[in-house]
Amino acid sequence: MAKVVTLRLTDTEYQLYARAAKAVQRSVSNLINHLAQQKLEEDIFADQSEMDEILGSPELVNALQQGSQDAAQRKGAFVDV
Repeated sequence: MAKVVTLRLTDTEYQLYARAAKAVQRSVSNLINHLAQQKLEEDIFADQSEMDEILGSPELVNALQQGSQDAAQRKGAFVDV
């Protein structure tokens, strides 16, 4: 089921989204949802070719699994750069 999220925009921000939405024949809500989804997919999640490259390296997979186990056991230290 869809969820409702409240988002505060200044008048200037709203007008910017409204103009962009009109240009691509979307509602403001749909445009914001589309842009947020696109940003997540591009910047946060690995695409299929990246996953294939990761999974194709047994050494990297082992290192990731070991790191995950170490984190679960709270081994190591946080390094603030």
